[in-house]
Amino acid sequence: MSQILPADHPPVQTPKIGVVLLNLGTPDATDYWSVRRYLKEFLSDPRVIETPKWLWWPILNLVILSFRPKKSGHAYAQIWDKDKNESPLRVITRNQTEALAQRLAGESNVMVEFAMRYGNPSTKSVLDKLQQAGCQKILLVPLYPQYSATTTATANDKAFEALGQMRWQPAVRTAPAYFDDAKYVEVLAKSIRDGVAALDFVPDLVITSYHGMPVEYLERGDPYHCQCLKTTRLVREHLGWDESRIMVTFQSRFGPTKWLEPYTDVTLGALPGKGIKKVAILAPAFSADCIETLEEIAMQGKETFMQAGGEQFAYIPCLNDSPDGMDMIEAMVRRELSGWL
Repeated sequence: MSQILPADHPPVQTPKIGVVLLNLGTPDATDYWSVRRYLKEFLSDPRVIETPKWLWWPILNLVILSFRPKKSGHAYAQIWDKDKNESPLRVITRNQTEALAQRLAGESNVMVEFAMRYGNPSTKSVLDKLQQAGCQKILLVPLYPQYSATTTATANDKAFEALGQMRWQPAVRTAPAYFDDAKYVEVLAKSIRDGVAALDFVPDLVITSYHGMPVEYLERGDPYHCQCLKTTRLVREHLGWDESRIMVTFQSRFGPTKWLEPYTDVTLGALPGKGIKKVAILAPAFSADCIETLEEIAMQGKETFMQAGGEQFAYIPCLNDSPDGMDMIEAMVRRELSGWL
């Protein structure tokens, strides 16, 4: 191409395809101001908090951001990867990105990156990098198995916002939620089967704990609740288990409003009194282990359960960058790139 371009023509990049794994985000450190910056960006998103801005702004800035960063920073410190000085979410998402890049290495001109909706690396910086590298086609892959306006939509919103500032905009695809994808169901079911088999006890119950949301969002048409229930049903059917062996709960509620029930913490505190004293728990709404799984469930959840009279508690990790988990991501990405590769 350079032979037929005028001598004064700017360089032309070889056309490439970009793949961006999108995840929620993380503070850059555990100190007050790092966590505060992250929480401010996260909790200022109108998709996440639908309370009218005139009412929410003073609550957030004058109350929540005064005390919450210290509490959250302490929680992050419990699970922080001290070797890499990063949160597990960023470490694992980077590992997933590098593993996917290796799996797609045989495809010419494919670049794989990851971006965070809140925090770093920012979605805008990653899309700018890909566009400047010559990516004329980009696949956005929100790493949320179940769709919600608070997760999938807000991740895509941030990408569209960045695209809206580009003079030469690439063609873009967005990968859909994959809660009922046969490969995902198979891999998730296998992780449960293998996780239970590796324990030195037989659980009385397996709990699938999903991140919660206000009931009001469900009533406004968010499909998340339905997709969570269907995820567990499909996995249970794949395992051939009876309904009494596995249940759905919802965690991480925030504020005074009613959230999706049953609540994970309340359930864990009540089960021993009902004779269920051995449990295994996992968090299928997360593609990578993070503060909500490693600190809230594996630490706080265990403490709640054991103090209530529980005898055995086990947390089954997310799919993360495991070979099976990466098989699923690779299959999904290749399917969504169909016609581009």
